[in-house]
This record gives sequence, C-alpha cells and structure tokens, in this order.
Amino acid sequence: MSRRTTLAALAAVTALALTACGGSPEETDPAAGPTAGDDAFPVTVEHIWGETTVPDRPERVVALGVTDTDPLLALGVVPVAVTPFVFYADSKGVGPWAEDRFGDVEPEVFTSAEVDVEAVAALAPDLIVGVSAGFDEAVYAQLSEIAPTLVRPEGTVAYGVDRDTATRMIAQAVGEEARGEELIAEADQAFADALAEHPELEGATGTAALYSGGTYYAFLPADARGRVLGDLGITAPEAVLAEDTGDSFYVELSAERLDLLDGDVLVVLTDPDSVATVESDALLAQVPVVAGGGLLVDAGDVRGAMSYNTVLSAPYLAQNLTPLLASALAATA
Repeated sequence: MSRRTTLAALAAVTALALTACGGSPEETDPAAGPTAGDDAFPVTVEHIWGETTVPDRPERVVALGVTDTDPLLALGVVPVAVTPFVFYADSKGVGPWAEDRFGDVEPEVFTSAEVDVEAVAALAPDLIVGVSAGFDEAVYAQLSEIAPTLVRPEGTVAYGVDRDTATRMIAQAVGEEARGEELIAEADQAFADALAEHPELEGATGTAALYSGGTYYAFLPADARGRVLGDLGITAPEAVLAEDTGDSFYVELSAERLDLLDGDVLVVLTDPDSVATVESDALLAQVPVVAGGGLLVDAGDVRGAMSYNTVLSAPYLAQNLTPLLASALAATA
C-alpha cells in the first residue's frame, strides 16, 4: 500500500478517526419515502469507471461512502447498511441532524475503510452507493457483480466529491432528481442566510485542519471540511493552496511547516482526548493566527457536521459553526 493510499484510509478511519426535503429539516417527516414514480427507471449514472444502470427503484441500499447516508435519508431512502466516520459508529452512522430519519430501522454499520465484499453481498442489496468512498476499481468490479454500484465522478479524488455533485448523483440513482435539486437549494440558502448575518466572514482566510496521531493535516477545497469554510466566505490561504497536487484532499504538515496554517482563522478538528494537546501545542501557538486568538478547536458535532458537509448537516453548520467562526475572527481583528 502506498503512503498516499495509507493516508486516504486514515481519513476514513481516524476521522473513520483522520478520513431537506420540501421544508426545513424540522418540518420534514423522517419516515417519508421517495416521491417520484417508478417510471423514473431505469436510470444510468456516469462515473469514474464508466456508468451504472439502476433498473428499478432500489429498496435495499448499502451506503459505503462515509457521507452517502445523509443524502439518501434526505431523499427518503433508508439504507440497510452504512459506513460512517468512526465517531458516529454508535449512532446509526450519522450525526444528530439525521439520526431520527432512520425511524425504527437499525442499519448494519461498517467501521472499516476496507470493503467487506462478502458482508455486502450477504445483505442482498439492489443498489450500492460509494460516492464518498475510497475503494479501487478492482473492488468496484466485485461490488458490481452483487448490485448496481455508484462511485465518484470522473475528475474527482477519493473522498473529494462535493456536496452538490454527490447529492445529484445519488438523487439520480434513486429516481429523485427534482427532490435533489430542492435539497441543494435549501443547503445553499442555509449558508447564504448565515453569511448574511455575519458578513465579516466574507473574504477572510482560514484553514480547516485535522490533528490526529501527532500530525496536522490541512484540508484542501476538495475536501468537505475545506469546502465548509468556502461556503461561509472564507478562502484557504495561498500557502496551503500551493501545496495542492490535485490528487489528494489534504496536505500533511510536519512540525516545521505549521506556518502554512496562518490566516485570519484556524479550525482544528480532533478527537476529544486530543483537544488539550492541540490547545497547549507550543509549536502551533507560534503561528500568528493562533497567537492572536483565532484558533477554534472542536471534537464534537461541529467536527462531525463539517466532516459530512451534506444537505442535512449544512443547516446544522450554518447555525452552530458560523458564530464560532465569527468569534474567532473577531479575536484576530
């Protein structure tokens, strides 16, 4: 396994712990099912390894992408199995913004970045969704023998499919394209409303980073966490963007390169046991944004919602992350 592949798995495992429906989420009936007619099928979705045809409305869906469960639930499709970021492994694989949408269903929860093909086959799925996953073409071929399998689109990296694209692909596969567009619009509006309340965020620079295993990883705009800041008007520092090779979603930073994290605000996501370590990191404290009070450390549901950055977690972020960013930015003003 290459170093790049190993770190991609880390994104899913170590953060697996590193890797709305017609009205507001509160107004939506979590038990509501799909709305489109069966005449929407068959549908064919293009992706990085060709195309996948879904012949009929899927009823047993397995979500292998770490953020694929949210759009499925938002579209009224309750998966029989999910693959979450590890910090939600005990909550049906989703955060508080989506958990009630499972109703009484208790999905199988896969917690490994490695796909257990036999376990997937045992669930007898009629659709496998791996848009936000990192498995390779060989595994895709095996999964396709079991059921139609959806993977990321051409031109994207593993774990690097944006919220809108992922929602559109999944909506197409389950015959809910119109609903998918509504969900995208609602998520965009939630961020737009939050930014209107805090216009000082527009044009600021900042980085979302992960602290795991003694190392910092700066997320690029290709990653869900990096895109959240962009949704709120905050751009990544040029020093971080200059490290973007186009084939990953993060930049690993040695202790000597923590200066790349400088900007107007810095968001560090980590696990609960590491919060104190980050806050007392003497080397990190030398970065001007940290020395000036612009550091935001989170190990809870804000971390989770940023990691997912879906049409369901977006409103949660707009409400809960925006004021934290505004406070951190004010400290460095």
